[in-house]
Amino acid sequence: MNTNPKTLPYLALGAGVLALTFSTLFLRWSTAPGAITAYYRMSIAMMFLIPFWVTREKKRNVPMKFFWLIPLIGGLFTALDHAVMSTSVEYTRIANATLLNNMAPLWVAIFAILVWKEKMKWGFWIGLLLAFAGAATVLGSNILGEPGLSKGNIMALISSIFYAGYFLVTQVARTRLTTITYIWLVDLFAAGFLMLINLGMGNPFGPYPASTWAVFLAAGVFSQVGGYFSIGYALGHLPASVVSPTLLLQPVFTAMLAIPFFGETLSAGQIAGGLVALGGIYLLNISRMKPEGSDGVEEKSPA
Repeated sequence: MNTNPKTLPYLALGAGVLALTFSTLFLRWSTAPGAITAYYRMSIAMMFLIPFWVTREKKRNVPMKFFWLIPLIGGLFTALDHAVMSTSVEYTRIANATLLNNMAPLWVAIFAILVWKEKMKWGFWIGLLLAFAGAATVLGSNILGEPGLSKGNIMALISSIFYAGYFLVTQVARTRLTTITYIWLVDLFAAGFLMLINLGMGNPFGPYPASTWAVFLAAGVFSQVGGYFSIGYALGHLPASVVSPTLLLQPVFTAMLAIPFFGETLSAGQIAGGLVALGGIYLLNISRMKPEGSDGVEEKSPA
């Protein structure tokens, strides 16, 4: 059966959201420390991509300074994001960690105002208020009702800052490097930084049961390679007005799957706060989109 080419980007977007939905679940299924799971995720993805990178990039000529420096910075942000985020899951709910980590567009927008001097539309300021209010509701409900989760929540929020750094670096890298080169180099450097982080934390690199090695493999191939390339393909064929709100379904789906798989529950306040925060992030995204045809290219949301 032949698939209509027009449907492929939508299928890729759906596959990418599904792959990223399971990212946090893999952390909970693993018996290894979160930072170790993140290390193997990056290492396996990097090794999986080697033949594709060699075949695709052997004829390209990219300045070496740019070739290594930008992915190195991207790899550092990725390593810090995954190390902190994966550790936060050990202390808080999957839903909380995923939502707070996805606050990254908020920091990207603030950076754009302070550094790039972007002028924002009214929708941005409403989205900013909603995002802060929603996140505060989620954090506040835990501080009052379950203070033991606060450490994990704060770590997840910190990880979103590193995630935002990766977004910003990626925007620069896209002007010079192909998707496969950038992702492969980021995975390579992130794996190296995560190795150092785990050595500093004293985390063991093994031995682990076969089920955990299966989780490492699934996280590397399914979530890292499959997720990022599926989203990358969708970003190249669909408008940001379609991709951005669809990506916001990822923390929703993750929270829903955490209920049957891990028995997690959310209070009405947490659910309301999460939805308000996601609505705010959506407004942040669409308020920063350039209208199609304004400069020949529609601005894409970083993913």
